[in-house]
Amino acid sequence: MTAPIVRFAPSPTGRIHIGNARTALLNYLFAKRAGGQFILRYDDTDLERSTREFADGIATDINWLGIKPDHVIRQSERFALYDEAANRLRAMGRLYACYETEDELERKRKRQAARHLPPVYDRAALKLTDEEKAALEAEGRKPHWRYLLEDRSVAWTDLVRGPSHVESASLSDPVLIRADGSYLYTLPSVVDDIAMGVTHVIRGEDHVTNTGVQIQIFETLSGKSPQFGHHNLLTNASGEGLSKRLGHFSIASLREADMEPMAVASLAVLVGSSEAVRAVPSMDELGGLVDLSRLSRAPAKFDEHELDALNAKLLHQLPFEAVAARLAHLGIAADEAFWLAVRGNLARLADAAQWADIVAGPIAKPVGLDAEFLATALSFLPSEPWDHETWGAWTNKVKEATGRKGKELFMPLRLALTGLEHGPELKLLLPLIGEEKARLRLA
Repeated sequence: MTAPIVRFAPSPTGRIHIGNARTALLNYLFAKRAGGQFILRYDDTDLERSTREFADGIATDINWLGIKPDHVIRQSERFALYDEAANRLRAMGRLYACYETEDELERKRKRQAARHLPPVYDRAALKLTDEEKAALEAEGRKPHWRYLLEDRSVAWTDLVRGPSHVESASLSDPVLIRADGSYLYTLPSVVDDIAMGVTHVIRGEDHVTNTGVQIQIFETLSGKSPQFGHHNLLTNASGEGLSKRLGHFSIASLREADMEPMAVASLAVLVGSSEAVRAVPSMDELGGLVDLSRLSRAPAKFDEHELDALNAKLLHQLPFEAVAARLAHLGIAADEAFWLAVRGNLARLADAAQWADIVAGPIAKPVGLDAEFLATALSFLPSEPWDHETWGAWTNKVKEATGRKGKELFMPLRLALTGLEHGPELKLLLPLIGEEKARLRLA
């Protein structure tokens, strides 16, 4: 197979959410596993709503997820290509001018609905004479332009859904150019896919009908079309669709919540697939699990509680080298011994700061501890050097001297040494606290 070329094409009119990230990740991992290319294409032909700020934010978001584009392009810089393609379609008789207003089109749709007919455009504009067109333009009307669909079944083998088809006769000829001369999504997308040699278009299943239209345009302009795959969509835990406008699970918000990017990527890619959802530590490993043909057809639920659990599991298995620079950036003094001691108790990386403070001290020791028991424990505390065997040897002696065991033995010591009822294993934490601070806390 030729190395695939894929694209992720967000419109920079807002920040991307986890559903958009799912599309980006599936494209990126599909291409990279096969040695292909990933293109980030900003669909920014809507010049009023698209902003450079949103575009930069999207670049930040996908970079945080671990996606490194091979090329970045902006449709706002490529209008000459779209104009040329539109002129070709006009010359071929496949792009025709229409003069109906929105109100007139809406009245047509209502009349069709009253007659129990599908709301398909009736191609009335094709019957206009040159004189009628001139008269309409003399009234001040400017045409919008529709692509003339062939009345046939458009079939393709979908990478996710298998054999698929769209009946073009059931569709209206799509508007490609608005009356103000601006382009809708459809034509620029096809033109750029052709120009950039895109081999596979992987996107949400809400584009299936659009694919039937675009394949015809591909074939008209270039004689062939890419392969298509339409993945299931993500919903929230309640089954509601995600919205970029409403900010549902935006990647920016997940990053600000101190989520691990690979936890987010793992859930975004694996939920709704035949693979068990789990925390995958690297993009290479995650890419090896992507099989578009084994994605479910049902919507996949993105559960923030499941993400919390994955985030913790991922942190619990990360080596120190993977977090050293980030801990330093957070101002957390840490070495490998500290990380191995505390990582199993973290829900977020920033939680390590609490344990760094406990190790360094001072701590707020709870009131009401048994002073006599702690004095006995202090008398058996050995001198340094300490290692991971020190805790067990020391508490065995305290157990023999006091007769305490289980929670009655360990909880007062934990409270005195850390100020908390829970936390990392004290056999790992005690050597980090050190003899001097331990004696002060037990006294």
